[in-house]
Amino acid sequence: MGAPSGEPRRRGDGEETQAMGADGRRRRGEPGPGGRGPGGPGGRGPGGRGPRDPRDFDDDDDDRKPRRTGWKRFIPSWKIVVAAFTILVAGVFGMIAVAYANTPVPKGVQADARAQGSIIYYRDGKTPIARVGEERTIVDISKIPRHVQDAVIAVENRSFREDSGISFSGLLRSVWMTASGQQVQGASTITQQMARAYYDGLSKDVSAQRKIKEIFVAIKLNKSMSKDEILAQYLNTIYFGRGAYGIEAASRAFFKKHVWELNEGQAAYLAGRIQNPGRFDSEELKKNLAPTQERFAYAIDGMAQLDPAKYAGLPAKYGVQVVDGMPKLVDPKKFPKRVADKDKNIYAGLKGYMINEVMRELNERKISTDMIKSGGYKIISTFDKNLMLGAKKAVKDVTNGMSKEFHAGLAAVDPRNGRVIAFYGGDDYLTDPWNEPFQSRKQAASAFKPYVLAAWLDAGYSLNSYVPGSQTVPKELPGTKPIGNSHSVGSSIDVVKATAQSVNTAFASMAYTLDEKNGTIGQLAAVKQIAVDAGLSQQEMDRDIAEHKYAFSIGSGLVTPVEQAAGYSIFANAGRHVDYHVVKEVKQGNIVVMQEPATVKQVISAEAAADATVAMEEVLKTGTAGGKGIGRPAAGKTGTNNDEKEAWFVGYTPQLVTAVGMYREQCRTKSGKIVLPQHSNCPEGKAPKYGPNNRYTTPKEVSLGFEGAGPPTSIWRAFMLEAMKDEKVEQFPGKSGVGQPENIVPSPTPTPTATPEDDFPPDDGGFPPDDTSDCDPMDLSCNGTGNLDPGGDGGGDPWGGDNGFGQAPAMAPAPSPSPSGGRRTTSGTGK
Repeated sequence: MGAPSGEPRRRGDGEETQAMGADGRRRRGEPGPGGRGPGGPGGRGPGGRGPRDPRDFDDDDDDRKPRRTGWKRFIPSWKIVVAAFTILVAGVFGMIAVAYANTPVPKGVQADARAQGSIIYYRDGKTPIARVGEERTIVDISKIPRHVQDAVIAVENRSFREDSGISFSGLLRSVWMTASGQQVQGASTITQQMARAYYDGLSKDVSAQRKIKEIFVAIKLNKSMSKDEILAQYLNTIYFGRGAYGIEAASRAFFKKHVWELNEGQAAYLAGRIQNPGRFDSEELKKNLAPTQERFAYAIDGMAQLDPAKYAGLPAKYGVQVVDGMPKLVDPKKFPKRVADKDKNIYAGLKGYMINEVMRELNERKISTDMIKSGGYKIISTFDKNLMLGAKKAVKDVTNGMSKEFHAGLAAVDPRNGRVIAFYGGDDYLTDPWNEPFQSRKQAASAFKPYVLAAWLDAGYSLNSYVPGSQTVPKELPGTKPIGNSHSVGSSIDVVKATAQSVNTAFASMAYTLDEKNGTIGQLAAVKQIAVDAGLSQQEMDRDIAEHKYAFSIGSGLVTPVEQAAGYSIFANAGRHVDYHVVKEVKQGNIVVMQEPATVKQVISAEAAADATVAMEEVLKTGTAGGKGIGRPAAGKTGTNNDEKEAWFVGYTPQLVTAVGMYREQCRTKSGKIVLPQHSNCPEGKAPKYGPNNRYTTPKEVSLGFEGAGPPTSIWRAFMLEAMKDEKVEQFPGKSGVGQPENIVPSPTPTPTATPEDDFPPDDGGFPPDDTSDCDPMDLSCNGTGNLDPGGDGGGDPWGGDNGFGQAPAMAPAPSPSPSGGRRTTSGTGK
């Protein structure tokens, strides 16, 4: 049953509950007999609950505390704000901690951070030709003086030796100095700059994410590396201007000193450049030194502040004063003197030809251009500096009176090891990148005949053999146009005289006899094999034999001067051949990473080489180049092709083989007008009317007007006299006397002579030398015969026709790089 209205209800335990009044409001129960309990008024006592404040139950009492209205209702209490801020800060620091923990110390190095250019040296290994690639030389911190280190620290990060890799004071100072206009200054520490410039994974974009990552990395690097390690890495990485990366390269570029030779002023100058080297380069080129002088003053003043005990006197020493709160250079005379910033195009002049050949050879041997530019190699070439200049002088002294239509290439090779000691390829690579002795592939003409002689002797036939002097045997050679001579030497001639007088019919018949004996008629197998083993291009040899058959034996094939110089090494070096090369050694640090080729091939017997030399010595004594010796044992062979379009002399001593080749090209327009070459190249004409596919002029090879016994032999002689002047005189082995005579034609009937001491008296129709020391090589009538037929050297046109041997022009590979883009024809007959 329910209790009566207004009466208090009791709980099961006898305790009264609150009763509802008639008005529906709760009322506090009456106090029990116990009155107020120990809990105080309204608390629980032994006699029940005491009365409470009626406002606890009266809703009307709530109205006495004003409520927030309007926008104030949305403002949280301060307790909530503090709690939220605390949680936020904790979350941010937590995220930073997680991000820091997850940021690894970089291990990958940027490809160009430690890139060091390679230096190419002359053969002495001491004299540099050029530096290729990035100009950086890495040095140990022990070689960088303390004042150089302090200059950089004073400018870039004065707290470097004490900070943790980042500097909040530096950040604030940077903001203040930039805002106040004193200096535009970055906030990155040396450690941060090093991390950004050296390691992979830190981009250089301007973003908060990159900056935070950079800070984390800097802190970690500061813990894992010593300050000396960080500073050394920084100083070897950064760019200073003038193409110089790293403090050592900068010292060389601006002061021509090593870093350990710099004084305080020079160190301060370089330190000041770190901020904006490109701009400072540009301004100094304009003769405006104000920007670099301002930074210099800042560096000197900074050093004095960094270590007053050590550098307090520097401002006075270098004319720096503080004016209006800023350091100023008040005495410009004390500003460090720099060396001139010379034209650094390393390819200018003769050097470009040498560099290009070295780079080509290294590429062929799997050292790429990128590796060369960044690997810090020491590359020792085979080139002799004095002989490179001597080669140029020899060529220029003979050709200076000729027009630029005349081209000459010279190559000198050590026959004992295949090293290209010197060459002449042109005057300036920048204007004429075509390298004559390496790229101009021309008909060898009679300068090829020694390979036939070598095959003959190596087959066991002797110099005492008699060969045809008037017509070939057989008269009609398979697949070959008739071969004749431009001069008469009689119907029968021994091999020595055939060589000395350069008799076409003799060598074509010798080549046929070798084929006949070997069962290889039409293949010229024995001759070709020796030529290829001696380093001539097999592709060219195969092509020419297929096209010209036995004309190949008298020089229809295409060769370069450097191939010929290396090819004749088989005669100078007892039948042995080493492929020509231009690099002796490549080192990276103390490690040899590439050595020169050491493979020696025995191409012919030593006896065959000795006897061939006996025959070719006679060329310089009584033959086509008689009277052009060099005062010591020497041998060689002239060569002149049909119409005298190309002329050669290849000669040697036991120590050196030198080949000289010449040709002439005229530049002709479509209408036939002759235009003078520009830097030895035919003008292409101006765009848009003309271009590579529509040239204003094209080259056409024309007659030189002289033979191989003329200017080519004169150039050879001048160079060899210079090259051999300090060399010991060495003798050739002498005639071996081995082999059996193989008379292709009957020997002539001996005729008494008044000069028995002459081993080679002229027979009926004997042929005197086609040139003597008294002849003007430009006088075509001076050929020993009194007529205008060049003769004597395989000259004339025994087949007729415009292109002599009938082959299409062949092109040598284009030079790389090729600033002028010039190309020359490479066939022996022009276009």
